[in-house]
Amino acid sequence: MALKIHNVNGEIAMPRVGRPKTDTEPVTLRLPRQMIETLDDLRRQEKDIPSRPEMIRRILVSHLKIDDEG
Repeated sequence: MALKIHNVNGEIAMPRVGRPKTDTEPVTLRLPRQMIETLDDLRRQEKDIPSRPEMIRRILVSHLKIDDEG
């Protein structure tokens, strides 16, 4: 039997994406609190409620018009 994960709204959430591929490098940055709050608001609008790093990756993929494979 598969485990079903529910988000805070009681909806079935998508499984987590997981760690990025090994041919990646970590990037550390500081963001103003207001920007983090806005990022969290955007995360909550997604069906799977991604982590902050995953949401930032999604925003970058969209903005840079690249595929999510790199």
